Amino acid sequence: MIYLTSFTLSDHKNSCPNIYPYNVFRGREGKTFFFGGITVLYGDNGSGKSTILNLISNKLGIKGSEYATPNTYGNVDYMGRFIGECSFGMGEDEFGRTLRRIPDVSRYIKSEDILYEIKKIWQKGVLGDGMLYDLVADGMDRKKAEGLVGSTDGWKLLEDKAFRQEKYSNGETSVQYFDEMLKPGGLYLLDEPEVSLSPSNQVYLSKKINEMVRFFDCQFIIATHSPFMLGELDSKIYDLDSRGYSEARWTDLENVRYFFRFFDKHKDEFEGLC
Repeated sequence: MIYLTSFTLSDHKNSCPNIYPYNVFRGREGKTFFFGGITVLYGDNGSGKSTILNLISNKLGIKGSEYATPNTYGNVDYMGRFIGECSFGMGEDEFGRTLRRIPDVSRYIKSEDILYEIKKIWQKGVLGDGMLYDLVADGMDRKKAEGLVGSTDGWKLLEDKAFRQEKYSNGETSVQYFDEMLKPGGLYLLDEPEVSLSPSNQVYLSKKINEMVRFFDCQFIIATHSPFMLGELDSKIYDLDSRGYSEARWTDLENVRYFFRFFDKHKDEFEGLC
């Protein structure tokens, strides 16, 4: 199921070279991304892949979105203005009618969300804050969420959460997090989901994502530079390191080729291994 067909960046050219997020996309104003079941935004640090996910999540009001600290000069909120200047296209239902909204289960999952989940294992003292964070991220009013956390029912939930988390390593916690968060029939924006995952678990998550798209009406837009995920996902790939944000094969990407060159240099050490 394709919920979001396209997203177009602002075509406004700001005269100041340091205004965020205009500075991130200088020379690529008005670029349109077309999405399939799985679309990957590949790029090095600072390429803008996470910013694009955040712009999409804010524009569409997806759970987990974060409104960046406004880069404000005078009375102008440049972040808000940039978001307003972006546009998007919606998919169609089984009857050919244009969809009017993104499914409620949709979510923007950031790398810091995963790291925070792991942190809750290391510091049981933040379990209450973590539970509050999750409830508010799911759309619950903050005061109502604070009341639940402080209640008897909340205490029982925290005890259960602490017990479950003690059983898992960092990678296992990340896998469990995705297993719980990825529901059928949703649009998911994933920012560097490979954080804390071993190569085998990155492949496991990639296969799960492929299955969620094929069998459970999900759509994914993923920011990653993991060669394991790039190679395993059945995806369209945009190379944000290229001048025009062009589409690319995973084997042409610099990060993937770096891994290839590294292991090729050491290939003699692998002789005799199956």
